[in-house]
Amino acid sequence: MNDPTTIRRLYGRRQGHVLRAGQAALIDDMLPRVAVPADGPLTAERLFGDARPMQVEIGFGAGEHLAEQAKAAPDTGLIGCEPFLNGVVGALGHIRDGGLDNVRVHMGDALEVIERLPDASLDRVYLLHPDPWPKARHAKRRMMNHGPMDLIAAKLKPGAEFRLGTDDEIYCRWAMMIMNQRRDFVWQAQTSRDFLDRPADWPETRYERKARRYGHEVWYFRYLRV
Repeated sequence: MNDPTTIRRLYGRRQGHVLRAGQAALIDDMLPRVAVPADGPLTAERLFGDARPMQVEIGFGAGEHLAEQAKAAPDTGLIGCEPFLNGVVGALGHIRDGGLDNVRVHMGDALEVIERLPDASLDRVYLLHPDPWPKARHAKRRMMNHGPMDLIAAKLKPGAEFRLGTDDEIYCRWAMMIMNQRRDFVWQAQTSRDFLDRPADWPETRYERKARRYGHEVWYFRYLRV
């Protein structure tokens, strides 16, 4: 297995604009109630109180997709991981407004959470519009590398799904190259429409709409763990 810690260092800024009082209150009061425990194994029973199915979203942005998936599957536990403080605030707002009790949040590196989950415990993993790190010398920073994918594969159940969304041409080609080298995932696309058209159960985010306004194509990849 390749070492997933090759991208363990988080690059880039962790906070944007200064938080307003209400946003700061979400971090102070709500985040501790829904935060992933800082250490120890992470079972569904520990996180959600029962043996429910679990899904993970890596880098959830403002939390729109995470919240919509949680609403659509109230008996599934959603674990969202995001290092960006303002994104976490956005997700907490969605959790509060939607009355969602099936979401847990980690403000930090997703791999730190995924490696603590039991093997074959996840029904789905989402990686939507990750930082493309377009320069060749930064390729090792991309989440789509064999080390992280080895870890994700170990945590997915047989027949579970890995979803990748991107509007970056370089990242699209890179991800296809990585996944074509693997034998533990099967791409579900049968025709080009299968990865050019957004699936009905794939909620659209503001980021996607903005990408389309700028004339970017968006690609939707679905792979099954075998």
